[in-house]
Amino acid sequence: MATPGTARPLSIRGSDLVDSAGDVVTLRGVNIGGWLLMENFITGYAANESFMRRTVREAIGDDRAERFFERLLSSFFAEADAEFLGREGFTSVRLNVNYRHLESDARPFEIIEDGFRHIDRAIDLCAANGVYSMIDLHAHPGHQNQDWHSDNRSHVDAFWDHPHFQDRTVHIWEAIADRYRDNPWVSGYNLMNEPADPTGTRVSAFYDRIVSAVKAVDPNHIIFLDGNTYSVDWSIFGEPQDGVVYALHDYVPSGFGRGGPYPGVTDGQYIDREAVEEKFLARSEYARRTGTPIYVGEFAPIYFNDEAKDVQRRQILTDQLEIYSRYGVSWNTWMYKDLGRQGLVGVRPHTPYRQRFDPFVAKKFRLSADGWGSDEIGPREVSQPLRDLFAREFPTFDPYPFGTSHFLGRLLLNITLAEPLAYEYADLFRGLDDSELDALADSFSFENCEVRGTLLEQLKDGLK
Repeated sequence: MATPGTARPLSIRGSDLVDSAGDVVTLRGVNIGGWLLMENFITGYAANESFMRRTVREAIGDDRAERFFERLLSSFFAEADAEFLGREGFTSVRLNVNYRHLESDARPFEIIEDGFRHIDRAIDLCAANGVYSMIDLHAHPGHQNQDWHSDNRSHVDAFWDHPHFQDRTVHIWEAIADRYRDNPWVSGYNLMNEPADPTGTRVSAFYDRIVSAVKAVDPNHIIFLDGNTYSVDWSIFGEPQDGVVYALHDYVPSGFGRGGPYPGVTDGQYIDREAVEEKFLARSEYARRTGTPIYVGEFAPIYFNDEAKDVQRRQILTDQLEIYSRYGVSWNTWMYKDLGRQGLVGVRPHTPYRQRFDPFVAKKFRLSADGWGSDEIGPREVSQPLRDLFAREFPTFDPYPFGTSHFLGRLLLNITLAEPLAYEYADLFRGLDDSELDALADSFSFENCEVRGTLLEQLKDGLK
């Protein structure tokens, strides 16, 4: 395991990650989700990040909104968080970054130097505690997939249609690679989170281009490439490239908000431990066949804080971790910190943020307005007639990537209902003075959070 003061850059040797001393390194840790790319279910807002930020600015003004968000970013991941992760034996964090920190749509191709400040800070804090950092560009100009977690206000994946957006992404990554090319505590670059190209033809060509561009700047750091269709489709790849790890995501449907019992039936399929391993083997087939390292960039179930359900969710995680251990998998679980739904640590109920926003979060949950953790049905008096209409009028409609049900859930719930909720969220900031805004942001600091003890113990067992 890496320790403070022993900075050993990572490289690939066959199917292993190794440090500069030749020792095998298995990366195991967390995603710092909801931080440098805020996600609605993590920090409690509605819709997508840039739209939410706009509504908050409209409610309290640009300067005070900037004060709040800067304080929130500073509190969300700080020294105590890095110390906790290092102390508990984790070796890796995956830093999920929105391109908007590094470039503005109003000024394309101009890198925002100050936008690196929190990335720099996180890498330094983690390094001081023996933890490697992976930089993951989670949201790209034009949106590389159809969902909110690419900061997509609509369902349009314009990235794949417009070379302009692709050119900007290459430029951003050249700046990232130039900045961190000599930093041994950066484990590597995850160039694109969960691409979703409906044609299935454009991801590999773009990867060839961007890998070459990044290697021209930094030939030494490992590059991590996600598969198409949210990192589960490997048909886009031919022969593996040197210095590249092919990163898969491995969510179990039973662990979603809509998930059924485990073992049991979800989405018409019986899912048990055998099915979980079978799906993992299918998703990791490319890496195993080509003899490249197996890396799972995201996985893990959602919890309901209901023991009857959560005991089954914990079994999903136990089964996944056992499988990963047997196959020597490096992994980053989704995720580190939130409002108490999935994170390893969660904001305490008595904090100012939870006290002010919990009723709003409950309304979002009732309306299924978040795309993660909800039942994806929402108010049946509205959603069911629409579903019935589609079944009757468009029986063969099967939109990419996950079919009609997901398509309707996204447009009706995660966009149509979420947008007015974004204004309700912003209204909750009105009338607060600066000290109250600071207290809201500071609710996310480590000392104001509690550790999900059962999850910590499971993950620590998975480190062995």
